[in-house]
Amino acid sequence: MAVQHNRELKIWQAGMTLAEKCYEATRTFPKEEIFGMTSQIGRAAASIPANIAEGQGRQGTKELLNFVSIARGSLMELETHLQLSHRVSLLQKPKLDELLKLTDEISRMLSGLRTSLQRRARLQ
Repeated sequence: MAVQHNRELKIWQAGMTLAEKCYEATRTFPKEEIFGMTSQIGRAAASIPANIAEGQGRQGTKELLNFVSIARGSLMELETHLQLSHRVSLLQKPKLDELLKLTDEISRMLSGLRTSLQRRARLQ
């Protein structure tokens, strides 16, 4: 049975969990970071499941592949912001490790999805 809605996708669910945890982590950031790192992390994190959803809502495999690529770029951006937040003492190491574990999991899921979609695109 085909996926009818993005909410059924495990990768979308994982992306939503990651975004939620990122928002929780940035609540402890200083107020002067609200338009800086807090905002950057929130946007990058939310972009991951949003692009999966938008791609899944499109008509073709090639369009979905494009949005998977955009989601991967957002994931790499998020990892960079998280690591920088740790380097400038905004994010503690245990929280960084927890979030990077989730980004690694999502990265593997995106790679698997991309490979599967590329195979499907070649068959069409």
